[in-house]
Amino acid sequence: MSMSKLLTFKGTDLTVTWDKTICTHAEECIRTDSKLFEKGRSPWGQPDLVEAEEVDRIVRRCPSGALQYGATIESAIGNTPGSSKNEGAEQPEPENTVTVVPNGPLYVRGNLSIVGSDPENPTSARRVALCRCGHSKNKPFCDNSHVEAGFQDTGAVGREGPGLEEKGGVLQVQTNKNGSVRLIGNVTVKAASGCSRWNGPKVSMCRCGLSKQKPFCDGSHREGNFEAE
Repeated sequence: MSMSKLLTFKGTDLTVTWDKTICTHAEECIRTDSKLFEKGRSPWGQPDLVEAEEVDRIVRRCPSGALQYGATIESAIGNTPGSSKNEGAEQPEPENTVTVVPNGPLYVRGNLSIVGSDPENPTSARRVALCRCGHSKNKPFCDNSHVEAGFQDTGAVGREGPGLEEKGGVLQVQTNKNGSVRLIGNVTVKAASGCSRWNGPKVSMCRCGLSKQKPFCDGSHREGNFEAE
């Protein structure tokens, strides 16, 4: 991804970036009592107005991964000899989870490896919103097309998985051409109610909007002639 697609809010120690191409405008960043982000202010993101812990807390609220943060290059963290370029950046949550949003996308969180993406690109490394209505013009990411398309699903999860022997680790996110999104790795699927319903080492999720077993894939993309790279 070109850095020109990123809006950068540079602070003394931490720099926050916003990728408008995958933002779902959930407004989790501005509907807080924090001074980090304020709608109508220029610039609307100012990391130096809050402590580092607050940057972490607010940025993690972003469900799409459009907001990310890392150590400012000129800061003491960035200039520590032998330090990693990812030092000071958001760390993955200890458990990989998928939350099914009513009439909306899949919110995936954890230590994500997006198959086919640039490994040097920080976007979507920890959080991502995936389309499940089949109408997004920015597949596999959600672009809120579900609203115009009138996509409806309560976000219930009716099945239970085989279970997990351990949690965490890398979760591989693989979108199959004209088919499902395949999650490979330890993962828990949460219903819209917030309850953890399904967990296991791999699962195929519907992204065409046609499955009769939502949020899971049941092969309906084939009879529905769903097309997506």
